[in-house]
Amino acid sequence: MKQPIEDLAENKVLILYILNKLSNGIKSDHLYKIVSSANNINYFYFQELLTDLIETHLIGSFTKDEEDSFIKITAEGQNALDLTKSLLPGILKLKADSVFKKEISDIAEESSIITEYIPKDENHYTVKCKIVEKTETIFEVSAFASSREIAKQISDNWKNNANQIYPKIINLLLNGE
Repeated sequence: MKQPIEDLAENKVLILYILNKLSNGIKSDHLYKIVSSANNINYFYFQELLTDLIETHLIGSFTKDEEDSFIKITAEGQNALDLTKSLLPGILKLKADSVFKKEISDIAEESSIITEYIPKDENHYTVKCKIVEKTETIFEVSAFASSREIAKQISDNWKNNANQIYPKIINLLLNGE
C-alpha cells in the first residue's frame, strides 16, 4: 500500500526535524523508535524513507568505531528542513519533541562512557574511567596522575577510545596477555 504524497513528505520532514536536534547523529534503530512513537510508521516504510533521504543527500550515514552505523542530517538536509518545516503540523512537532526528550534520555542511559579527574592536591589527581549501562556501572578503573595535563589526557583518551581500551583490559585480566 502506497502512502499519500503528503504523508511521505511529512514523514521525511519529521525525520529531518529529529535529526536536526542531534549534533552527533544517531543509530537508525534509535531514530526509528523516536519516529514511530511520534507518528506510528512501520519499519519497512521507515527504511524506504531513510534510503530516499540518503540518496538525495539530505542525510548521511557514517560508521563510528568500525561497528556502529549512525545517521546525521547534512547541510543540504538542514536547508531542506528550513524550507519545509511548515509541513509538520504543530501537534506532531509537539509529540516528536516530547518523545525525543524521553527516548534520548533512555538511549543515553543505555550505555555511557564516563570519566572524571579529581584533584588530590596540586600535583596529584585521581582519574576514574567508567562504563555505565542503564544506571549500573559495569566497568570502573581508577588511575593516579601526577599533573592536571596527564589526568586530562587519560580522561580524553578514555572518552574517545573506551570501546577499544575496555576489551583489551578485560582480555588482560582474563588471559594475562
